[in-house]
Amino acid sequence: MKLWHFLCTCVIGSTAFSSQAQSPRDYPNHPIKMVIPYAAGGPMDFIGRTLGPRLNQALGQPLIIDNRAGAGGAIGTDVVAKSAPDGYTLLNTSSSHASLPVVSASLPYDPLKDFAPITLVANSVGFVLAARPDLPVKNLKELLADAKANPGKYTFGSGGVGNVMHFAAEFLASSADVKLTHVPFKGVSQSLNDLVAGRIDFVIGAPTAVLPLIKAGKLKALAITARKRWSELPDVPTIDEAGVKGFVYTPWYGFWFPAGVPAEQVNRWRNEVAKLLEEPEIKKAFAEQGFATVGSTPAEFSKVIADEIAMNKKLAQRVDFTQ
Repeated sequence: MKLWHFLCTCVIGSTAFSSQAQSPRDYPNHPIKMVIPYAAGGPMDFIGRTLGPRLNQALGQPLIIDNRAGAGGAIGTDVVAKSAPDGYTLLNTSSSHASLPVVSASLPYDPLKDFAPITLVANSVGFVLAARPDLPVKNLKELLADAKANPGKYTFGSGGVGNVMHFAAEFLASSADVKLTHVPFKGVSQSLNDLVAGRIDFVIGAPTAVLPLIKAGKLKALAITARKRWSELPDVPTIDEAGVKGFVYTPWYGFWFPAGVPAEQVNRWRNEVAKLLEEPEIKKAFAEQGFATVGSTPAEFSKVIADEIAMNKKLAQRVDFTQ
């Protein structure tokens, strides 16, 4: 009988300990994985590796960055969608999250139902249209004029079909009424490698990725997609200034949990990230890489995502994104 009571006590005690270990009050109690659905070297890497050390301190647990490239970001995104909703796996990606559903009807996840938005981390100051240095045009106006006379002549790279770089270039092609040839890659770094090697003509990429190559003379900047010029490249005109009137395309970046993560954990993450984004040194580091920090609420971020998907669907009615 004593043995039976001892075993029962152990089982009850073990169950209580397990329940206590899973209590939101104890979150987090082991390392957290941040999935970036692209190869290393892109803007999401900058965001993750800039905020990561500070989040380690704030949360008291290591943040492990896991690059899962492929399918324009769908492979890594699906990893998060299928993860346990326990707050230990999150997604760090771009507005490609709102463009992939438009180009792929067979995504293994729903971009709205299968995720819990945490926060809109930052807006881009605009993507930079960066070309190989020996491209025989002096500016964007010349590039578009030649592209109009020679449909399909110019090639552009992206991080994959449906990637935000893909949408930016197709939006430009549609707005300027030209035909450009898309060359998809598994990630930003691969597209830039081929661009520097001269195998493609240009990319419309994140400033954090292209600026070092521009400064090193390995690429030349023709235009920026924002409403105004960027302080880091003050001589580079906006696409609107370059002749495509009204053109604006400014990607964004954010964090998501899989659906079902407790609101307490979602809000804990949002609040920790938002506090960091207000720090002057973080703002400065982001600004130098072409980002304006945000730190929205989950509800505000949800609206941004839904609005972006609606806008992309309208663009898809004019452009074939399946090539």
